Amino acid sequence: MLVLSPLLPAHLETILRRALTDADRGLGKPETFVAPEALRHIGYCPSPDHLYDELSGLQFVELMGRLSGLPAAQARARARASCDAVAMGEEAGKRIRSMSKGMRQKVKMAQALVHEPKVLLLDEPLNGMDPPSRAQTIEAIRRWGEEGRCVLVSSHMLHEVEAMTSRILLLHHGKLLASGEVPQVRQAIASRPMRVFMRCAQARSLASEMIGWDCLASLSFGSDGRSLTAEVSDTGAFRTRLSDLMAERDLGLEILNPLDDNLAAVFSYLVA
Repeated sequence: MLVLSPLLPAHLETILRRALTDADRGLGKPETFVAPEALRHIGYCPSPDHLYDELSGLQFVELMGRLSGLPAAQARARARASCDAVAMGEEAGKRIRSMSKGMRQKVKMAQALVHEPKVLLLDEPLNGMDPPSRAQTIEAIRRWGEEGRCVLVSSHMLHEVEAMTSRILLLHHGKLLASGEVPQVRQAIASRPMRVFMRCAQARSLASEMIGWDCLASLSFGSDGRSLTAEVSDTGAFRTRLSDLMAERDLGLEILNPLDDNLAAVFSYLVA
């Protein structure tokens, strides 16, 4: 299972179009933009909503099944199974217009599954979902990959990607910039300057301790007087020095968050 950064010229729609025009890719030799024999193998969950608000979620998924060529009875059964696969429950019977953003996302994922495709293209599938739904969806995506489907997910949040897969590809203008296991991508982040946000009860005392560290490139105060943003040249050394300092002195460090720990930051670094 592979995960793509969303920072592409035209997102997954470009990938889908190119897949349909490339010859001999294992799904036959489709004509340009008209390739039912290839489309039968592809399920697509777009980032923007393209739904019929007057239908229920179940009705919409069933309709997409019919449009994909399934007989009526099979489309109905597959629609229910697909809604169950994304944990819609009784919400599947509600009109789409009354659904939350997260539930509408599940409708789009269910319709991508209804014809049992071999390839799933999911563009920012977790948008708008609450934490329980995000956890359920991440687990479902992992399960689909383990079942043998090729699942391509567009996401720029590293912690979400790491929960779905072990391998990442970064593309820019059709060129592969980087690929590898998630730890390798994290190492790419660790080897470049990183911004770190801190909130501390004794922010000025903390700043005075850190100001001479070789691993610290810059330091700025927030408007509240309790927050700091540090640009760190060596994250490993910074974490070690900060841990040692906190063990020696209780300066009331409340929050320590890396601001660049995501695929967007890696992408920006690679194309700079």
